[in-house]
Amino acid sequence: MKFTFCHNNFNVLNLEKSLEFYKNALGLVETKRKVAEDGSFILVYLGDGVSTHSLELTWLRDWDRPYNLGDNEFHLALRVEDFEGAHKLHKEMGCICYENKDMGIYFIADPDNYWIEILPQNMK
Repeated sequence: MKFTFCHNNFNVLNLEKSLEFYKNALGLVETKRKVAEDGSFILVYLGDGVSTHSLELTWLRDWDRPYNLGDNEFHLALRVEDFEGAHKLHKEMGCICYENKDMGIYFIADPDNYWIEILPQNMK
């Protein structure tokens, strides 16, 4: 029996704000959308155009408060070819929330405060 990665999910308060962030910050684009018949939820899948792994954003109509992310110790990680260019972009966007210069990585926070680790292409 073999399992393969499919997607990760983040629940979001403002779907349009999140879609704009993921497009501008990471170049992720919508690949699929499911809207509940009763309007109670919307699922939007984002892809990088290279891998088959996707990020599912879930918007719930009746959710009215920020999501409790606990200590926020979980995160996504993405590699980028132009690490310095990405860092500059994210600094201009004001979304860098943590840097570890010794390790050569940093994290950005999305509008709901989910953390995304940014790694240089050559880091394993």
